[in-house]
Amino acid sequence: MNGICTLANDTVRDQLIALLNSIEFILGSNTPVCIYPFDDHIEQIKAEIINRPNVFIYEDTASIQRWDEFMEAAAPERLNRKKFRLYGAHRRFCAFDGPFENFIYLDADTLVMNSLDAVFQKLESSDFVVYDFQFLYPTKVYNIQSPKLLEVFEQNRIDSEIFCSGFYGSKQGLFDRNTRGWLVAELKSGDAEILYAGAGEQPLLNYMVMKTGMNSYNFACSLPDDEKTGCSVTSPHFQTRDNILYDKGNRLTYIHYIGVQPDLIRRVCAGENIEFPYRDLFLHYRFLREPSKRPIFTEPPKSYTEVSRSNLLTRVLRRLRVNV
Repeated sequence: MNGICTLANDTVRDQLIALLNSIEFILGSNTPVCIYPFDDHIEQIKAEIINRPNVFIYEDTASIQRWDEFMEAAAPERLNRKKFRLYGAHRRFCAFDGPFENFIYLDADTLVMNSLDAVFQKLESSDFVVYDFQFLYPTKVYNIQSPKLLEVFEQNRIDSEIFCSGFYGSKQGLFDRNTRGWLVAELKSGDAEILYAGAGEQPLLNYMVMKTGMNSYNFACSLPDDEKTGCSVTSPHFQTRDNILYDKGNRLTYIHYIGVQPDLIRRVCAGENIEFPYRDLFLHYRFLREPSKRPIFTEPPKSYTEVSRSNLLTRVLRRLRVNV
């Protein structure tokens, strides 16, 4: 069986609702969706999916513990809650245990914009399928200053195989016990130094896929230039038609609200007038099932940059123990 997977807790409730509504609208209400728990704070999510029979929370505690232990062995520093907001992001790896034979994983801060049939079809000939341009920015995945990097991966692979972990298709059973053990041993023998020091689980997942020599495919590298599209809200040129985004006439597969912090999303959904990229589109899907609750803004919004800088200043002052 094929299905959609995501990762969430109550902190990203608004994003999750928007994602689920986009899945329902674009892919259909019978599309099975599995939510992997980022942590134990999922009471609001449980309440939300009561009326969504196609959506369920992953409850295989043995699988969750298995991947928690893998992360502890492979990259324990990334489980530091004080250092990494994404300390629980590795639990998306549970998708390799089940419940779907073939799956597409989407971060909670994404919206589906088009059919995903092409991704599932490509999984018939590939083990790992992505659609993004992270390969243009290897410094967010690997430590390119490490002399060991080119001993582990050839330059052409670094230039073409790196991906963003916010959207990918793959298969059940690709990382069995022996493979996980081998990966941990390789990391401990020196490979760990090639991983980028930030970004939660993304560097590790790239390493896992590339180190095992998995047959991977990236639409962004393979489609003709006049057919490929972007996927990130950092691209300002997308056009909206009927609540769908287009890139130079081509319909996006998904849009990733990367960099838009959960607290800002929560504040906007609660009625605070703060701008962020493609805000109206997000609010459309967030309140698709309950349009009467969608906030109505009549004044010019506060800029996203202004609010972000203000929040940064507040955090800095707090660290300096200055009362604000």
